[in-house]
Parts: sequence; C-alpha cells; structure tokens
Amino acid sequence: MPLIGWAGIENGELLERAEGQFDVLITMDSRMVRELNIQDSKLAVVVLKARSNTLFDTRPLMPDILRRLAMLEAGSIITISA
Repeated sequence: MPLIGWAGIENGELLERAEGQFDVLITMDSRMVRELNIQDSKLAVVVLKARSNTLFDTRPLMPDILRRLAMLEAGSIITISA
C-alpha cells in the first residue's frame, strides 16, 4: 500500500484531512482524543493501546478492530487494548 504523505501532520490538520477521505481513523495517539473535539467529527476514532506500533504488537488487536468497525458511528471513540 502506498504511503499518503501525511507524516508530520499535526492532529487538527490530520483529522480534517482524514474526514474528507475516511470513515474511521485508527491511531495510537491517545492525546489526540483529549485535545480535539472528536464528537463533532465525521470520523470514528479507534485508539490502539499496545506495547509499540510495530505489526508484531498491533496484529493481535486486529480481530477486535474488525469486529467493532461495523458498529462505529461518526464522532465515536473506542479504545482497544492488548
């Protein structure tokens, strides 16, 4: 999958860009949900809590993410932990 060139984008701008292209934003940045008004967003946000952001540590969370995706609504925030 090609990179979309958003590295270094700050949270507010990241949220705005994502709203125009995606329904769900998956992040490991729990600070984002405290700093931004996600409830008024067009996105649902999934916050991952894992040892690191490596595939090895986040892969075990994928079944739970997939199971819950269909239930997410815009402006909702859920946390999925290892």
